Amino acid sequence: MSLSLFNIEGKVALITGATHGLGMAMAMQLGKAGATIVINGNSSQQKIDDALEVYKKENIKAFGYKFNVTIESEVEAAIASIEKEVGAIDILVNNAGIIKRIPLESMEVEAFREVIDVDLVAPFIVSKHVVKGMIARKSGKIINICSMMSELGRNTVGAYAAAKGGLKMLTKNMATEWAKHNIQINGIGPGYFATSQTAPIRVDGHPFNEFIINRTPAAKWGAPEDLGGAAIFLASQASNFVNGHILYVDGGILATIGKPSNED
Repeated sequence: MSLSLFNIEGKVALITGATHGLGMAMAMQLGKAGATIVINGNSSQQKIDDALEVYKKENIKAFGYKFNVTIESEVEAAIASIEKEVGAIDILVNNAGIIKRIPLESMEVEAFREVIDVDLVAPFIVSKHVVKGMIARKSGKIINICSMMSELGRNTVGAYAAAKGGLKMLTKNMATEWAKHNIQINGIGPGYFATSQTAPIRVDGHPFNEFIINRTPAAKWGAPEDLGGAAIFLASQASNFVNGHILYVDGGILATIGKPSNED
């Protein structure tokens, strides 16, 4: 097998929500592999500009567009602008997402709907408008960022789990409908990663840190760059006959029921 199968040089990749965190980590690796990066954000133009400076320092060709992924008119206009100003979108990574840690019996319907809207409806909206060009070109890669919560439940994240479970099945149905156009639609399900958001609990003695170390067969948190290989694989020709698959990058959590705290 030639390494040229993993070549994404010159491809245009849109990664939603890639101004920070795991979205930025995946976008960074795609950019270092030669893709032109287009990032999306909605909170502020300044946040997008700051992120673009980070990419620039890594010599990555990157562009930023501010739009709300849950509003179809904004998405449609942004996709048209990107394809006119940057180029046809070859790779779409639906990464933007939110989580609200609220027990279901206490959660307001509006909060539940907001999570579903961002984590499930938005990937549908963005994919719907990007895939039209992919269908016309008979080529494209769509990567939906799912979660271990696509498979498991956990206290206080019912809305998130419902959305990510739905995104897993949306991924499969996108493949069912669009694979005939030579488009591959797959998902990545990250485990627990060492990010700025998890820094406060990734300390010795913290109960959740100990739980993750004990629960993960790899016995550690993932490094954000660990997602890069999976993203490049699913974005490249190497995955041309992979469709409707969710690739879990979790250190083995989903492979085991765990071990007692006193077991080596």
